[in-house]
Amino acid sequence: MSEFRIDIEKLAFGGSGIGRINGKVCFVPFSCPGDELLVALTSEKRSYLTARIVEIIIPSSDRATPPCPLFGSCGGCSWQHIAYHRQLEAKRRILAETLWRGARIAEELIAEVLPAPGQYVYRSRVQFKVFYAGNKLQIGFFRQGSHYVEDAPGGCPVALPVINQAIQRLREVLSHFNEPQSIPQINIDCGDQGAVAIVSYIGKDPDGAALFLERHFTSLMPLTGLYIQTGRKSTLRKVCGDDFLVYAMPAGTAEAPPVQLAFRPGGFSQVNSSQNRAILEHLRRLACFDGSERVLDLYCGNGNLSLPLARDVAAITGIEEFEGSIAAAIDNCRRNGIDNADYIVADAAGGVRRLADNGQHYDVVILDPPRTGAADALHEICRLGPKKIVYVSCDPNTLARDCGLLSAQGYNVRASIPVDMFPQTYHLESITLLLRG
Repeated sequence: MSEFRIDIEKLAFGGSGIGRINGKVCFVPFSCPGDELLVALTSEKRSYLTARIVEIIIPSSDRATPPCPLFGSCGGCSWQHIAYHRQLEAKRRILAETLWRGARIAEELIAEVLPAPGQYVYRSRVQFKVFYAGNKLQIGFFRQGSHYVEDAPGGCPVALPVINQAIQRLREVLSHFNEPQSIPQINIDCGDQGAVAIVSYIGKDPDGAALFLERHFTSLMPLTGLYIQTGRKSTLRKVCGDDFLVYAMPAGTAEAPPVQLAFRPGGFSQVNSSQNRAILEHLRRLACFDGSERVLDLYCGNGNLSLPLARDVAAITGIEEFEGSIAAAIDNCRRNGIDNADYIVADAAGGVRRLADNGQHYDVVILDPPRTGAADALHEICRLGPKKIVYVSCDPNTLARDCGLLSAQGYNVRASIPVDMFPQTYHLESITLLLRG
């Protein structure tokens, strides 16, 4: 492939730097705005090029030294080589440009990015890949663009210490397991107290594997719970230890005790606890509850964003299609003495349709959908007549699409706040307020 000199101008969603070669946009992984590079083309498409770095001719003043020895090969972090202030600038610009292209939302409505208190050591949930060959057990992460497992004997610098300690203990114990090739993956989740591991097993003796893990459980501190999974989520079974993990979310006033929220192993929880609390704080501020509101929480999970609001509003309805999360939400109501919240197992579009068909109306709708967004539910949401929609998004492109769809139904964006939930990566969370009329 041909080699070219290129100046990197900005960062793209996806992680690459952007420059131009003979006027054509070129994406260069692991580059930084301000770099002058020698690159080799890796692909040429009709509207853009991709290239790899051959030489950094003049490094950007915003380059940083990555602390992780696997950076550049591990498929996790993409921006450890970029100064944090530049990461934040890029995330705001990416969100602003995406919302303008997709929904004509003016840049002045996009706030500055809410920075993370910790640029490293923040992840409370990590998925490790496992591979065994040549009498060597590799536990780490997939290499960029492949299913080759990069071994991470030192753990992960963005993970909480308890996770790195736990995976080291598991590495030691599994070195004595007679079927290490039957374990492709280990998930570790943390609460404010405790950590639970889910060991995926694809061998022929799950009972034997569970017995092995149970016998070695005392050697796996700081783990407080251990599970084994042999297929889909429905195959998840407890080996020993904790049934759930608990974390605290702030209530509406300083005098009120925090809301204690439990989630079950295998259920969804946010990976950055401090930024999760920050999103809740900004949701309260944007929604301006006066105590009379009926609130609908779509994609509600375990009640993460709505249960802490229960004493701020008149009533809450939550909808989530994962039955385990709804069971956790109902348990969390009991745990916190909350009696004005109702949680329903249903897919978002079907659940909202039934509410609308029954003549239900809500003042505020909270959306926290997966990356695919909420397009299939938006028409039904508008039938409920909410005055306010607060949209928590983890994907700028589907947020822009959905804001455009809502605009056609009379809902306009009044503010959007980018939140850095995932430092050292291009991923970003945001919270957006839409008002009717």
